[in-house]
Formats: sequence, structure tokens, C-alpha cells
Amino acid sequence: MNSLAPLPARLVIEIVFDFVCPWCYLGVKRLTYLLARRPELDVTLNWRPFLLNPDMPRGGMSRADYMIRKFGAEDRARRLYASIAELGAAEGIAFNFPAIRRTPNSVDAHRLVREAARVGAADALVARIFAAHFVEGLDIGQHEVLSALAVQAGMSARQVRLFLESGEGTEYVHAENLHAHRLGINGVPCFMLDGEHAIAGAQESEVLERLIDLALCTARER
Repeated sequence: MNSLAPLPARLVIEIVFDFVCPWCYLGVKRLTYLLARRPELDVTLNWRPFLLNPDMPRGGMSRADYMIRKFGAEDRARRLYASIAELGAAEGIAFNFPAIRRTPNSVDAHRLVREAARVGAADALVARIFAAHFVEGLDIGQHEVLSALAVQAGMSARQVRLFLESGEGTEYVHAENLHAHRLGINGVPCFMLDGEHAIAGAQESEVLERLIDLALCTARER
């Protein structure tokens, strides 16, 4: 290694997302693969909540009712999901939309990710929650499901249970959602790099890579 080579700049990527958004899962997976391919990058991921369904009942709603409410007809939703599943397969995601029986309220999942960040488990927990919802068809609005996923990500079962029961972080999630809208973010995912560069949508990894390299150049020039 050249001892005179510049040290890699540290980069913070803020990801504005919602767990019920398949495009977010796809975009995050593409970013994950990119970072694995570029191990020299010193990147920290910050997960920022967004609520696609801010008025979702606490217990969620049936998937059939949700699709009719959101898309007008189940057939339209199925065609869209078939296209997403094809894109997901290319990224190693086995989307299993028929397995999803309920569309959850994602507030508890978001606030649990914030708690996981305090013990360095946020990235692992986000990956597990996405897979649980879109691949396994689990109801990620249920505390029992979230607790099991958090334990798999390395968190304490007792502490997770107490945290979920406390309701701590609920106001934070709603405040973050409002903040995102005030920034002009009306759709997710949205990737913000060092507060200076941003791009929305489930971008191809090549697009994300170019943006990351641009942000790194900017960081080194400071």
C-alpha cells in the first residue's frame, strides 16, 4: 500500500425509506451490494423514517383492502408487483407478495431501528425486517415479530420487549416523516450523501456509485 496515498474520506449516507415500500428494499439491496464491492469505502448508513401510510391503523389492514385503497384494483397492483419481483430477482430478492396477508403500520419498526442504531445493530435489523415482510410475509407491525427479528440482529430480547412496550420514539418517527416532506421528499427511497448530494428512487448500483464518488471528491476538497 502506498503510504502517501490519501486516506479514504468518511461518508455518511442517509436513507429515507419505509419498510412497506418494495422500491426501498430494492434500492437498499443495490446499495448494500455496491458497498460490499467497494470495501475501501468508509461509509456510515443513517436510517431516516418515512411513512407512506401515515394514517394506517395501528394494527394494519388486510392486504386486499390496502391494494384496493391504494391502486383501485387488485389486478393493477399484481401487475406492478410482478414487475418489481422481476427486478428484485436480478438483485437476489425473492419477493413473495402473495405471502403478505396484512399491510402493517410501520411506526414501531422504524422506532426499533433507531434503538438498534444505539447498539450498532441497525443495518442488520433493517435487512431482516425487509426480508421478513417481503420474502417471508410476516406481519412486521406485530411486536412479537419485531422482537424476534431484533434478537436475530443481535439485540437483547428483554430490552427490545420493554422498548416496544414503552412507545418511546413514536413522536420521533412522525417528526422525521414531517421533516422529510418539508425537505421536498415525497417519495422513497431517497439517498442523501453528506447533506450535499441526494438522489431519489431505487437507482441502479452504477448510478449510486457515481454519486458516492462525487460526494467523496467533494469531501476531500473541504
